[in-house]
Amino acid sequence: MITSRQHPLIKHLIKLEESTHYRKETNLTLLDGLHLIQAYQAAWGFPEQIVVSESYLQHCDNPKNLHELFGADLPKIAVVSNALMQIVSPVKTPTGILAIIAKPIAEKIYDNFAEDFVLLLENIQDPGNLGSILRSAASANACNIYLSNNCSDAWSPKTLRAGMGGQFFLNIYENSSLAKIAQDFPGQVLATSLTATKSLFDISLRSPVAFVFGNEGSGISSELLQQADEIIKIPMLGKTESLNVAAAAAVCMFEKLRQSR
Repeated sequence: MITSRQHPLIKHLIKLEESTHYRKETNLTLLDGLHLIQAYQAAWGFPEQIVVSESYLQHCDNPKNLHELFGADLPKIAVVSNALMQIVSPVKTPTGILAIIAKPIAEKIYDNFAEDFVLLLENIQDPGNLGSILRSAASANACNIYLSNNCSDAWSPKTLRAGMGGQFFLNIYENSSLAKIAQDFPGQVLATSLTATKSLFDISLRSPVAFVFGNEGSGISSELLQQADEIIKIPMLGKTESLNVAAAAAVCMFEKLRQSR
C-alpha cells in the first residue's frame, strides 16, 4: 500500500487532476468512480491503471472480487491509503476507485464530412456545461464534436464527470478552426440567438445539420455567426431571459432527433 505523498504515482495522479497541459502532454486523464470506469471499458477496453483506497479494497472483501468488475485480465492495480485517496481524488467525497486512461483519439479527419449531425462549440468555459453538452450529444446520436481552442478541456476529470461517459462515444476534435469547418460543412449551419426571429421549431432538421453554440457570457463570435445559414431562437413562454448553454444545446439536439424519427 502506498502511504507517501512523494511516491511517483501520487505525484502523477495529482498532476493529471490539476494540469490541462500535463493531460495533453501525456495523453492521459483520470476517472473517478466505477460508472465512468466501466463506461470507458465498454467503449475502449482496459484502463492504463486502477487505483483503489485501503477502505475500498476492504469493502470488496477479497481482491478476487475485482475480477468481477474487470474480468480475468485485470489492469495494473495500486492500493493507496485513505488519506492519499482524499488528496488525489478529483471529488470531495472519493468513491475509492480511480482509473488512469488514455484519452480516445478522434477517428475521422477534418475534411471528411460524411456526417449529418455535428456540434461546433466556441469558448465554452464551464466544465459542467461542456460535459452536459457532450452527454446530450452522445444521447442524441450526434457524431463529431468540434471545440475551439479556448474551450474548457473535454477530458478534465470535472468535464468527464459531467459527461457521465458520453465522451467515450463521440469523436471530439479540440483546437478546431470552427469558421473553416462551418464554411465547408455540406448541410445547414444553425446558430442560436435571443434576437433571432425564426424559431427552432420552424426549421426542418432532417438534412445534415451543424449546431453552433458559444460562450456562456458573450455568445457566438461575429466571425462564426457569419458562417451560419440560419440564426434561430428557442421559443420560451416563461419569464426567464435565456437558457443555460447546455440546456439550449439539449433542446436543439433532441429536436433534431425528434424530426429524424
